[in-house]
Amino acid sequence: MTLEELKGRFSDPTPAELQLIADYAALPEDARRARAFEAFAETGLPHRRLEAWKWTDFRQALPTIEPGARSPSTPVTPPEDASVFRFDGQAWHVPETLPEGLRVIEAHEGQAYGNAEALPLGALAAALSGKAQKTNALQIEVTGPVETPVFLDYGAAGRETAFSRISFVVREDAGLDVIESHSGGAGFSASVIEFSLGKSARVSRTLAQTATRDEATGITANVHLDERASYTQTALAMGAKVARIETRLTYGGEEAQATMNAAYLASDGYHVDFTSHVRHDAQSCVTRQLTKGAVSDGGRGVFQGKFMVPRVSGQYTDADMQHQALLLEDGAEIFAKPELEIYADDVECAHGNTSGQLDESALFYMRQRGLPYEEARALLTEAFIAEALETSHASVREAFKDLSRQFLRKQGQD
Repeated sequence: MTLEELKGRFSDPTPAELQLIADYAALPEDARRARAFEAFAETGLPHRRLEAWKWTDFRQALPTIEPGARSPSTPVTPPEDASVFRFDGQAWHVPETLPEGLRVIEAHEGQAYGNAEALPLGALAAALSGKAQKTNALQIEVTGPVETPVFLDYGAAGRETAFSRISFVVREDAGLDVIESHSGGAGFSASVIEFSLGKSARVSRTLAQTATRDEATGITANVHLDERASYTQTALAMGAKVARIETRLTYGGEEAQATMNAAYLASDGYHVDFTSHVRHDAQSCVTRQLTKGAVSDGGRGVFQGKFMVPRVSGQYTDADMQHQALLLEDGAEIFAKPELEIYADDVECAHGNTSGQLDESALFYMRQRGLPYEEARALLTEAFIAEALETSHASVREAFKDLSRQFLRKQGQD
């Protein structure tokens, strides 16, 4: 397909979209890659006229694509025993020695991507990954319990774009801890991570995201759980000019369970969007989801969560979704849309959404005991969000606390 034909797939493409079209046109023709890019072309960069993106407009935030920060800060340091996979914005760097139970395959061609129409940034990352010269797509097979964590270090200092894809196939009774550090550095980045868990498999995923207020980033996860599989996800996001962390989880086997917790901290000029969709397509599955956020003047937090429970396959579902947020100052914005779509009749499903301000009486009590106002506010906010981070990997919990403290102390300096 020629460059002009590709442009014709888009409705009035922006300069940023024209650059993405040119990047795709430079890759070898591949039917699976074309399928993903055509799904992206249906919407182009997501924008507010799409219901699922009405609060997170990438098209407006990204009129052109400029280089990102040349010296991004790393949110999390790898644990000493971790196997570190580094992505430099163009290619994955795989450790020379891998723990028992891991097998890595480098993908040098496009791979099929499910849910492409519903996940435009995921479809874009899938279309632009799997290059012949630079390995920005990996497939990792987990054949048994892996004792040490896998650390994924995403960085792209000073680059215009960064696209990557990594897929984990976790076999029956196997287990893995995955830690992700997304430090930004590209003007526009989009990454896809996929987990396919076999019978009684286990995955714990911990994610930390930072970027500058001039960058745009999308982090998309696709998760499939077989019978009695267990998946735990914990994320802390500091945002970017526009940032979206999206998870699509499907239950494919009975008695599986998932915990999906998250916390966001958005200061002036930063936007964080946590979006999730959980389909209970098997009986007797359990989901727990807790998201907490704190936003200061000029920041924006977005939460969108949906539980889908089909009539027959979703019987005996047990699911709970909660979103709680603090508006720390006038001018902070929080948008939330929790949803339950239930067709089965023998289920226990609940959802809740609250937003408000810090307890003034608690602030007064702490100040009476000698704490400055900003210090008291920081401690109360940190205590508020800490609950959502309790499921994170133990080795990075302190790093999460450091990130939150940096944010909270900064509010006192603005």
